[in-house]
Amino acid sequence: MNALYRLEDAILGPVGRLLDGAATPVLARLVFLATLATFFWSSAMTKLGEGVGGIFSLSAGAYVQILPAQMEAVGYDESQLGLFADLIVLAGTWAEFVIPALIVVGLFTRAASLAMIGFILVMSFVDIAGHGADAATVGMWFDNVPDAKILDQRLFWIFLLLIPVARGAGPVSLDALLRRGSAQGR
Repeated sequence: MNALYRLEDAILGPVGRLLDGAATPVLARLVFLATLATFFWSSAMTKLGEGVGGIFSLSAGAYVQILPAQMEAVGYDESQLGLFADLIVLAGTWAEFVIPALIVVGLFTRAASLAMIGFILVMSFVDIAGHGADAATVGMWFDNVPDAKILDQRLFWIFLLLIPVARGAGPVSLDALLRRGSAQGR
């Protein structure tokens, strides 16, 4: 049995050492860019209002997506929600742009990844409590069906984001560039 373990280590050990090094956080950010960043940016785009000022004057759909129960309660007239609701929707929309961008470029990556995990948890709560996601959409762990949109998929999202939380952005990032620059300036 030990001979099999030695053979496995000889064959796969170099791969493990590569992934144990700087490659993993860079690959995690690349996978995030290829899958989740574009998802969140597309979602944020649906919330923008008309024209250049649309980033400050959001669409009614933004309010429906972020505050569904409140919008239903006021007959889908966002002007009745008030300043606090406006700030929540604005912050949520901007977060969908800014947090993924920070992760992709590798700037304040640990904090941004932790914030993205928080965003995903809030988004999941809104989907379940606010939008009334059905049991199949919510899913259940250990149920032999790995494709539920909330519990199954978002667990993978969170796991992916734990890599940069734990390891930082890696060597190909603004974090690394800025740290090298500040170390040289001493």
